[in-house]
Amino acid sequence: MPGLRQTMAEPVGFVDDPITALDATRAVESVLEQVLDAGLRRAQEADPVFARDVAGRVAAFVRRGGRRLRAGFTWCGWRAAGGSGDATAVLHTAAAVELVQACALIHDDLMDGSPLRRGAPAMHVDLARMHREARMSGPPELFAAAAAVLAGDLALAWADDLLMETALGSPYGLRLCGEWRAMRGEMVAGQYRDIHAHAAGASRVEEALSIATLKSALYTVERPLALGASLAAADERTFEALRSAGRCAGLAFQLRDDLLGAFGEPALTGKPVGEDLRTGKLTYLLAVALELAEAAGDVEAARVLAPGAALRPDATVEEMRAALERTGAPAVVETKIASLAAAGLRHFEATGADAGVRREFAALVERAAGVTPGRGGEAA
Repeated sequence: MPGLRQTMAEPVGFVDDPITALDATRAVESVLEQVLDAGLRRAQEADPVFARDVAGRVAAFVRRGGRRLRAGFTWCGWRAAGGSGDATAVLHTAAAVELVQACALIHDDLMDGSPLRRGAPAMHVDLARMHREARMSGPPELFAAAAAVLAGDLALAWADDLLMETALGSPYGLRLCGEWRAMRGEMVAGQYRDIHAHAAGASRVEEALSIATLKSALYTVERPLALGASLAAADERTFEALRSAGRCAGLAFQLRDDLLGAFGEPALTGKPVGEDLRTGKLTYLLAVALELAEAAGDVEAARVLAPGAALRPDATVEEMRAALERTGAPAVVETKIASLAAAGLRHFEATGADAGVRREFAALVERAAGVTPGRGGEAA
């Protein structure tokens, strides 16, 4: 398949002497550079305006990075399942997951109306700016929304192209494609449940956890671990341990993100603080706070934290932060994060992975969840 072959990087060699997840992530960056260059060439051949306005922006967005956690977890899944030797397939799979992440973020920012991502204007905001500067006709926001959908679609197309060739060149391609297919479907389901909960005024803790699992935990940790393991002929016991580890660690990651969304620093997170509160998005943090406020009879906290579709002004967002702290919800969420992170490590140990791989996984969980995981913790 010569059209796809040009997207692939040269093999990175063999890893019988284990390298770290950080080393693997750096290698994934090299794969991404080659994939993006090839994608831009194809876009230019298709249409130069499209290449400049859409493909160029997608490539720039991917190159702005993020923490590449999903690439690291893909690597850990491969190593935990006994992966060694030629690492090309797992690095390409990890790069494909990072492209899926770009698609998810571009679409998520559009759906949420978020102005910033990775310290720069979100894709739809930048496209609206381009529309205005070029003095194009029609509403800039309508144009930008349509173009941002296409930008996210392009990132997903590049991801699918890369994953497809990896699968075609691997004896484990069928299992790899099965995990990939499941991951994409879960992402879409999670995004829909998110907007559905907002429109329906949902506030239950169980629904918040369900959304967090579908929208984030699965494709952030659980599926990357399974994708990596697919390329090492993992047995079912290893898959089950990795899925359990990934679900726990992925939920810990999302709950940390909820806390940072309410109380974090934009300079560190690369996105505005308080946006989830401003829009009234259902998060585990908000659901727990509402439950605690109602149990304590704190009518004022329950009122200010109640779900609603209207955007909150800055003063109300500050009231919501004060109400969250008054209920004690942040401390409850911190405890939940620590418990989930510890459970993730315990499940990962059940794979039988060697001590070095376990340390790599623990370090990634610490980066993702902001806690040092211990050995205890709840099952999930």
